[in-house]
Amino acid sequence: MEYMTAKEAAGKWKISQRLVQRYCAEGRIAGCRKFGWSWEIPRTATKPEDPRHNDTSMFAPPVSFNGLMPLMNTSFEPGSCRKTIENFSLQEDKDIAIAEYYYFSGQPEKAIRHAKPYMHSSSEHHRLSACLIYAYANLSLSEIQQAKAALSLIHEALSANSSPSIAAEDFIAFTSAVLLHLPLPKEMPPIQSFLTHLPPGLRAFALYVEAHYLYLKGEYGKSVGITEATLEMGASQYPIPAIYLHLIAVMDYMSLKDKEQAERHLLSAWNLAQPDDLIEAFGEHHGLLGGMLEAVIKPQWPEDFKRIIEITYRFSYGWRRIHNPTTGEDVADDLTTTEFAVAMLAARGWTNQEIASHMNISVHTVKHHISTILQKLNIHQRQQLKQYMLK
Repeated sequence: MEYMTAKEAAGKWKISQRLVQRYCAEGRIAGCRKFGWSWEIPRTATKPEDPRHNDTSMFAPPVSFNGLMPLMNTSFEPGSCRKTIENFSLQEDKDIAIAEYYYFSGQPEKAIRHAKPYMHSSSEHHRLSACLIYAYANLSLSEIQQAKAALSLIHEALSANSSPSIAAEDFIAFTSAVLLHLPLPKEMPPIQSFLTHLPPGLRAFALYVEAHYLYLKGEYGKSVGITEATLEMGASQYPIPAIYLHLIAVMDYMSLKDKEQAERHLLSAWNLAQPDDLIEAFGEHHGLLGGMLEAVIKPQWPEDFKRIIEITYRFSYGWRRIHNPTTGEDVADDLTTTEFAVAMLAARGWTNQEIASHMNISVHTVKHHISTILQKLNIHQRQQLKQYMLK
């Protein structure tokens, strides 16, 4: 019998190579066989029917994936997060969910302590969840080697090549590249190839990542369209991914200079997050929110704002230690959060008056900030700010 490679089958059937590999792992291609890290496929084999076409609900959960990021995949009322975790029936799910809670509430040390025991769990999903939490929590603490070690364990956990694992691998590759603003892999899997294989909470988060990717490309209208649609189609019932979706909408609307819609989404995110203290996402996104935290959160919740800024400094330092060396870019690391917000707006063409009005400060204060920013970055014109700012 003559065989073809997964790449050849992908070209013949006009689908992605990863989808061919998934079909092989699922046993849906008769006569295929594993050869090292690849697959050999009979040349007479026909393309399997794609079951995704029969799934009409964006948030219909798949059969597999129970136990992967259980808190992210759980619907709960704001203010009942800890109670929801206590009601989990499996102790393993409960422990992973606690680690998730500590991470998303800006307590990375506790997240690490609760995730670490499961990094070598016999359960693939608990092991994968623990490694993800451990990696990002260490990033928040600027423990870059620990973060990289956890990511290596993730790749080992995914080597089994089962269908859910391939979907998870695609999801992780896409998420890591986009959220760290790193160069995308040459064969970045299309989100359609793994989206419906994810559980509902991760599915919502994957769409947030897709919207973030479009934001980085400057396609703000498309990005916010995905965000709004995802929230309307059921993602709002999952508070953690919903918070992230609302924040990407803030970024899009601020880029479109629609402050009213940006504020609406910021407050929606805050109403989901504040009752359970799920404030990590606000710190992670501070530099991209265009001064909205200073304009909206700081006046009404000053103590919460202070904690968010602490998260921002901590997370952005670790983020830059991966982003800057990898990309060769030099995103500013010596500005205060207020200076960074002013610089972001100035880099996007906002006038001093517009910045002053938005951030509730005087034009004189804006001018002072701009002067200090230029001095710190050792540049002479505000047009040069773009090379030091986030996209």
